[in-house]
Amino acid sequence: MRRREFIGLVGAATAWPMSARAQQPERMRRIGVLMTLAANDKRGQTFVAAFVERLQQLGWADGRNAKIDTRWGAGDAERIHKYAAELVALVPEAILAVGAVALGPLLQVTRTVPIVFVVVPDPVGAGFIESLARPGGNATGFSCSSTP
Repeated sequence: MRRREFIGLVGAATAWPMSARAQQPERMRRIGVLMTLAANDKRGQTFVAAFVERLQQLGWADGRNAKIDTRWGAGDAERIHKYAAELVALVPEAILAVGAVALGPLLQVTRTVPIVFVVVPDPVGAGFIESLARPGGNATGFSCSSTP
């Protein structure tokens, strides 16, 4: 590299705004959680704590690169519908729905935000997904069933 090229390169680099050269912060991802239990329910608290812990193990820390918005329906259908709409309005990357009572209202308010469900006994029979192998739509998850 010749001297003039080097000086031109250094001059161009020093002309960049400081913010462009600084390390950019990691993009904050938003994750919604819709629980059907009350916020003081020990099982619910344990479930959410395990979920947050696993996300941390995968590199997603609440407040650093993820914002986890949890809503507790406390078994109240009206509250669950309200919280479903509220979570969707936050435009999350995905929503975790715990139970069919949470999944139904979420599917009523969005067909675009990805929803992962757990503790849904018969998602096909309830009309939430097309099949277990190919759920279709924006919902997928785990079905719970017991067979003798």
